[in-house]
Amino acid sequence: MRHLLRRPLTLAVALLLLAGCGGAGESGAGAESEAAGSASDAAAGGSEAAALDGEPIRIGMLTELSGPFAPWGASVRNGMRMAVQDINSEGGVDGQPLELVERDTQSTPEEGVTALRGMIERDGVVAAGGVISSDVGLATARIAEQEQLPLFMVKAGSSRILTADSRYTFRTCLPAAAMTMGPVASYLQQEGLTRAGAIIADYEWGQSVREAFDEQLGSAEGVETQVEVAPVPETDFTTYLRRLQGFEPDVIVATGHPPGSGAIVSQSADLGIDAVVTGPWSPLATVMEGVGDAAFDRFVDFDCSDYSSPDYQELAARYNEQYDAFMEDDAVAGYGIVTMLAETITATGESDPAAIAEYLHGNTFDLPGYPSEMSWTEWGELANATPVVSIIREQEPPEGVNPGANWYPEVLLTTEPLEPYQPQ
Repeated sequence: MRHLLRRPLTLAVALLLLAGCGGAGESGAGAESEAAGSASDAAAGGSEAAALDGEPIRIGMLTELSGPFAPWGASVRNGMRMAVQDINSEGGVDGQPLELVERDTQSTPEEGVTALRGMIERDGVVAAGGVISSDVGLATARIAEQEQLPLFMVKAGSSRILTADSRYTFRTCLPAAAMTMGPVASYLQQEGLTRAGAIIADYEWGQSVREAFDEQLGSAEGVETQVEVAPVPETDFTTYLRRLQGFEPDVIVATGHPPGSGAIVSQSADLGIDAVVTGPWSPLATVMEGVGDAAFDRFVDFDCSDYSSPDYQELAARYNEQYDAFMEDDAVAGYGIVTMLAETITATGESDPAAIAEYLHGNTFDLPGYPSEMSWTEWGELANATPVVSIIREQEPPEGVNPGANWYPEVLLTTEPLEPYQPQ
């Protein structure tokens, strides 16, 4: 399935994906983070919430609106806002309006912990969600467990975030790092690819991915592998790609080096490497902004949203109308978090965090845009994770979903449910 481009590309995409699901990044507060602690405290849905006269139910939006994870966090925020507006416009939760308390973690564990503690101690949230960074997820999950507050991860994929005793932390999109090579293995098998190279970042997320890569691909019958390890801040991957060039890979796994995936796409094309590049659950619009048509037929990504489904497309068209943007799977996850909380509070008749967590563990949720129902193990891992494997194609999007764009992800396969990672 090689429809690969072979023309010189600029290296302007080196900062395409400023960071990925796994972790350590520099902080950087911007205009959005300043707004996050003040104006964002107002109820999302404004006029709808004001028309309801019940006591507001406060939900925390804890995500990365500045720093290296901002492209992911902005989508989460918009998805959560949209869900709050939808629910409030339909009468809220038994007459009580939902109110979104928004906080920017600035992509650092310290800010994440401070923000979560403030939500618990001052804002009275019944749950919080939206975390992207694994470093932030690791720190905030410990607080959530101590304080017994339901907390939802979106792209925080470190396997260490959940412990055997976790009961208040839930994944919603990206499964544990140890599970991420399952979709890659399925893709290789479907396409008949036998040579897998990887560029891994030398930090917790990258090493977790390497472990899974070695275990699931390195031991696969008929598959040859080669792994290169680069520092986290690396932007010039020419040396590592030249080593892989002699290996002649069918696919280059960039999932283990999220900050470099954009540069890996462009630089591998510059070198004429005839290989598909797999991404790290990326914001696809950001990929296209940075890489452009070099991504066509070359960039394969893994998503928790089924872009081919009618319910995703209906939701995404409304999202685009409101935000003038493509609805990433992070936004789908943000929408789903609020939807699940509203359903849970309605079913239990109370907004007690302990009751919410108990109900979440005991039930499944059919959420718009997801390829399968949402449910969890007792420790909060996705019990039914079925990642969608997509490739970016040059094509007209479905009506209303991404008007004016010349690209859309084509779904190649939806994996079988992944076996949940069980922490020791």
